[in-house]
Amino acid sequence: MYSIYRKEISSFLSSLIAYIVIIVFLMMVGLFMWVIPDTSLLSYNYATLDQLFTMAPLVFLFLIPATTMRSFAEERQTGTIEFLSTKPISDLEIVGAKFLANLTLVLFALLPTAIYYYSVYKLGYPEGNLDSGGIMGSYIGLFFLAAVFVAIGVFASSVTNNQIVSFILAAFLCFICYFAFGFLSSLPIFVGSLDYLIQKMGISYHYAALSKGVIDSRSVIYFLTVIIFFIVLTMYSLKQRRG
Repeated sequence: MYSIYRKEISSFLSSLIAYIVIIVFLMMVGLFMWVIPDTSLLSYNYATLDQLFTMAPLVFLFLIPATTMRSFAEERQTGTIEFLSTKPISDLEIVGAKFLANLTLVLFALLPTAIYYYSVYKLGYPEGNLDSGGIMGSYIGLFFLAAVFVAIGVFASSVTNNQIVSFILAAFLCFICYFAFGFLSSLPIFVGSLDYLIQKMGISYHYAALSKGVIDSRSVIYFLTVIIFFIVLTMYSLKQRRG
């Protein structure tokens, strides 16, 4: 498993994918935080990183599928998936290694955002007037959100040989899992009866819960369940296509 993980990381770092993902992520979030007037931190009267945690999921909706689309689709195009199948490693190890490698790349993109935290920390009046606990909770929520999107992206890559199809499918599934339940709960037929229950089925509800700075075990269990669900689906997809 470690050899596959190392191979995936080396492949990312030896291509432009990793660097493009990190640069695009930081630029887009930076624009919303400092440049665009409606969301610029400079237009606010208090120090906050809300812009980062509001816009990051929207950016991840496209960037994470772009990184995961090659996970298995490229393996099939080059024929190396058959080579992996002959090795004494399980499907769980193969899927787990690719999942962890893609998640590591996302973490590389998140690490530089510490610069934004330091900047806002210094801009606070008095200096350090910042809800660090809430920010830490938001980072944890963003990590789990990224992990779910990565699991979805790896699954999408396992069901097709085409990387573009994999990207579109992953972006669509991420959008559905993040937004659809919120939209569905607002329909008149559900309002006042099942709306709250439907909201709790969506990723955005649990991401918002963690972003408040309180680590709710129910939200953590929810994220872990969704991640495991898509990993199991990926393993099943590999088994079916191999058969």
